[in-house]
Amino acid sequence: MTEPIRVAVIGCGAIAVRRHIPEYADNPNVRLVAFADPRLERAEEQANRFGARAFSDYRAMLAEVEVDAVSVCTPNHLHADASITAANAGAHVLVEKPMATNEQEAQAMIQAAQDNGVLLMVGHNQRLMPPHVKAKEVLESGRLGRVLSFRTSFGHPGPESWSLDGRDSWFFRKDEAVMGAMGDLGVHKADLIRWLLGDEVVDVAAFVGTLHKENTAVDDNATCILRMKNGAIGTLVASWTYYRGEDNSTILWCENGVLKIGTDPDRQVILELRDGTSENMDAGAISTNERQLPSFVIEQFVDCILNNKKPSISGEEGLKSLKVILAAFESQETGKVVAVES
Repeated sequence: MTEPIRVAVIGCGAIAVRRHIPEYADNPNVRLVAFADPRLERAEEQANRFGARAFSDYRAMLAEVEVDAVSVCTPNHLHADASITAANAGAHVLVEKPMATNEQEAQAMIQAAQDNGVLLMVGHNQRLMPPHVKAKEVLESGRLGRVLSFRTSFGHPGPESWSLDGRDSWFFRKDEAVMGAMGDLGVHKADLIRWLLGDEVVDVAAFVGTLHKENTAVDDNATCILRMKNGAIGTLVASWTYYRGEDNSTILWCENGVLKIGTDPDRQVILELRDGTSENMDAGAISTNERQLPSFVIEQFVDCILNNKKPSISGEEGLKSLKVILAAFESQETGKVVAVES
């Protein structure tokens, strides 16, 4: 493409303002042309910055403005409709996680992208963060042998410290969020562990509940046991009640040693071998709510559009990660181990 990619942003909340919009603005191949948000003043604020148009309704925006691509940064319950509407308008779609609230929505999104010949990418930024990329390289090198067990965790104080609306955020409203910490954080870790191990989750046993956030019906904590297809067993934890510091760490116990990611702020990737030797690897840092670093999501999305290639974090990949957390909710509800359909 010789002209800049015309991008519209649907939803002008925290993830759009802090991640999507700045990264689009920094990309020389992009021109921000429209913003939509039910609170029109938020769309207008961004539109005024970039000489773009503002709308309170994304359907009206897509009908009136010609766009090449959109970022869907809405509450969870609108991810599917906004993505499908954009795809039907001929726009490539980058949708925030969780990509949908159920499997049927996700399948419809994938089908809409295929029918319209557009790309569908899900914003699972964990697998793009430098320490995780370095860890993946170590695993693929074979130095550690097979992963036998693991622990992956993502917790912080909750959306009230992140959302533009604080405690009044949609994150806490069941009809808009549908799911809480598991949809916000757990799905990230499900995607990360699938990608790191190059394997699929086949069984899930989980405890998912609301332990401390008052006046909400969405989950604020979850602890899950996962069994992978190759036999590895591990735990996945998601929490909105880590009130003293954020945790975004993963430990992999392997045949030949241990790989630690994000367990030490000064040593993001640590390799400890069975012979007693260890190695600290220079691998950049993991972005946090307090320390915003490039997500690399926008960079990949734009590159895929420019070069007409399928994103590594495709709709199909997003669906596989979504199925893991849906299985966790089913396990909590039934008290049983739930098989994840491939």
